[in-house]
Formats: sequence, C-alpha cells, structure tokens
Amino acid sequence: MASNRPAPQAPFAPDASEPFAYGAPRAEDGAWEEWNPTEESLPAVRGRHRVAKQRGGGLARSSTVLGVGVIAAVGAGGMASANTGKPPVSIALPDLPSVDSLIDGHHTDAPAASLAGVATATATAAGDASTADAGEALRSRIMAQAERQQSKADSRATAAAVAKADQQAAEAAAKAAKEASVKAAAAKEKAEADAEKKAEEARLATLAKQYTLPTSSYTITSTFGQAGSMWSSGYHTGLDFAAPTGTLIKAIHSGTITEAGWAGAYGYRTILTLDDGTELWFCHQSSISVSAGQKVSTGEVIGRVGATGNVTGPHLHLEVHPGGQPTGIDPGAWLRGKGLTP
Repeated sequence: MASNRPAPQAPFAPDASEPFAYGAPRAEDGAWEEWNPTEESLPAVRGRHRVAKQRGGGLARSSTVLGVGVIAAVGAGGMASANTGKPPVSIALPDLPSVDSLIDGHHTDAPAASLAGVATATATAAGDASTADAGEALRSRIMAQAERQQSKADSRATAAAVAKADQQAAEAAAKAAKEASVKAAAAKEKAEADAEKKAEEARLATLAKQYTLPTSSYTITSTFGQAGSMWSSGYHTGLDFAAPTGTLIKAIHSGTITEAGWAGAYGYRTILTLDDGTELWFCHQSSISVSAGQKVSTGEVIGRVGATGNVTGPHLHLEVHPGGQPTGIDPGAWLRGKGLTP
C-alpha cells in the first residue's frame, strides 16, 4: 500500500516558553517570511489517497442534505396535522450558504444564519398552525351557528305547517259544523212542515165532518172575481153551482138563519150566520125551507136550487162575507180551508 510523501518541515519551531507562539525573529534564521503552502508549492501527491480539489460542491451538497432533512421533518409534522384533520401549513425554508461563502471567511456567521432561518421557519410553522387552529375553531363556530339557524328555520317552518294544518282542520270542522247545522235546520223545518201539514190535514178532516158542500150533482160555471158585463159590479162576487131546479140546498155548517126572503137581483136568498160571525149567502133559490132566527146544523136542508133574480139558468150563487162585511171573499178558497173541494 503506498503512502504519501512526508511534508517538509517548517523553517523554525516555535518555543513554548516564549510569551508568543512564534516569538521574535532570530538572526540565525535569516530573513523571516510567513510560510503559506499552496498547491503549487507542494509536490504532487500520488496514490489512492490523493485529495481532489474541492470546488464548493461538498458543503452545498451538505446543505442540500440538511434542507432535505428539514423538509422531511416538516413533512412529517404536516402529515401529523393532516391526520388530525387540520389543513396543511406552508413553510418557507431559508437559503443555506454555499461552500464559497464559507471559504471566503463568512463561515462563522453562516451556520448561525441558517439556524436562525430554520428557527424562523419553525416559528412561522407554529404560527401558521396556531392560525389554522383558530381558523378551524372559527369554522366550527360558524358551522354550529348555521346549524342552529337552520334548526330554528326548520322549527319555524314546521310550526307554520302545523299552524296551517290546524287552521285548515278548524276551517273544515267549522264548515262541516255549519253544513250539519244547515242540514239539521232544514230537516227540522221539513219535519215541522210535515207535522204542520199532518196537523192541518187532521184539522181539515175534523172540519170536513163539521162542514159540507151546499149541494150535490152540480157543475161550477162561474168563479169569484171573474169579469163580465152581466154583473153590476163588473166582476163575479161569488161561486156558482149549476144544478137542476129543485136540487136540495144544505147548511154548510151549523149556525143561525139571519135572513130568508126576496133580495132583488139575488132572487130568493137565505143568509146563514156562523158562530164566528161569517155570513153565507144562498141566492137564486126556487124555494126557502127555513125562517129568520132558526138554528140549523151541518147538512140540514134550507132550500132548493132555482133561477130567480138576475140569472141565465138554474144555479146556486154562494157568497162568503167574513164578519158580515159587505165585500165578500173567494168562496172556493174558503171551502178548501174547511177541508172541502168544490
């Protein structure tokens, strides 16, 4: 194995007893000059252990390795932050010095500056992480507030829907109740009308037993209110029952005969006054069977059909005067009110 050639010794050896490392120059040493070996002054070294000239790349590579280590460490922290659900943090790395800057005599301050840059980057990363934590907390509060507001909005919407449904149900119930009330009122009214009708029918049936038509085998030839020149008043004032002369005339209801005799245009007339004061006039009779003041009952014969007075043929002219008043009413309506159909 080859070895390097020994380097030449220095022109003098320092004396350790002297106050300074090299002491003062001595005369025997000759002219003194600083020994500063250079690459040109030294013989070339041959062999496996020859040291190549450094061109500033070694320390640069070292700084690159240091930067890669810092990036790896920071990346590990970022991965940990990512695993915890926090957003990644940006880190600014300082520029590390090159070998040339170290050789030029600035190597003393460069490591400190590099370390200061790393510390600054670390502090920046910590600050960014703190800012990220504050941002995450703010985001969480905003999301929680949004959820509360959404929950309140949903609650208000639900309450509004429930209130609307209740209102619709109340309106439907009120409408149903109103319809039911209307139906009940209509049913009640119908029931009352039916009851009243039945009562009236019963009353008329009872009256029909108490009242009777004035004659039989007749034909209605003239009605009440019918206009014509043959009547002095210009209209017919009674109801005409045309029947053969001699047909029996009966008392419609029980009462008192208040008049019986000749009455001019009415011919022979009989007036029957009922208990309520209503007067029934039986006119144009051929004969009278009762006298004034006589009491008669329902269906009793009081005369016969004739053609006396102002007539065109044999018939019974019947008039009804409530309360004895001079103007009469429709005899047909009055008879129907008593349960009789002329």
